[in-house]
Amino acid sequence: MGIIKEFKEFAVKGNVVDLAVGVIIGAAFGKIVTSLVTDIIMPPLGLILDGIDFKDLKKVLKPAVGKTPEVAINYGVFINTAIDFVIVAFVIFLVIKGINALKRKEEAAPAEPPAPTKEEVLLTEIRDLLAKK
Repeated sequence: MGIIKEFKEFAVKGNVVDLAVGVIIGAAFGKIVTSLVTDIIMPPLGLILDGIDFKDLKKVLKPAVGKTPEVAINYGVFINTAIDFVIVAFVIFLVIKGINALKRKEEAAPAEPPAPTKEEVLLTEIRDLLAKK
C-alpha cells in the first residue's frame, strides 16, 4: 500500500498537475500554429512563388504502379513543419523573455531594510539622550 500512497502524493502535487495542464495547452497551441502556417501563411507565400502549394512539393522516387503507391520524399510537408517549429520557438522565446523581464524588475526593486529591533531602538534613544547632555 505504501507505493500507491506515494504515487497519489506524487500525482496530486502541484508541479505534476501544472505540467499536465502545460502539455494539454501546448498541444492545442501546436494545432493553432499548424493551422496558422498551413491556412494563412503558406497560401499567400505559394501565390507569391507562382502558385506553388508547399504541401504538394515532393520528389517522386518511384511512381505508383497499379495498387502500389508511389514512393516520394515530401519536402514541402517538411518546409511547413519547419515553419511551424520556427513560429512556436519564437513565441516561446517571447514568453520566456517576458517572464525574465518581470523577474528582473522584481530583483531590481530594492528590499526595504528590516525594522530595527527593540534593543536597537532603545540603544538609539540612549545614545541620543547622552548626546544631548
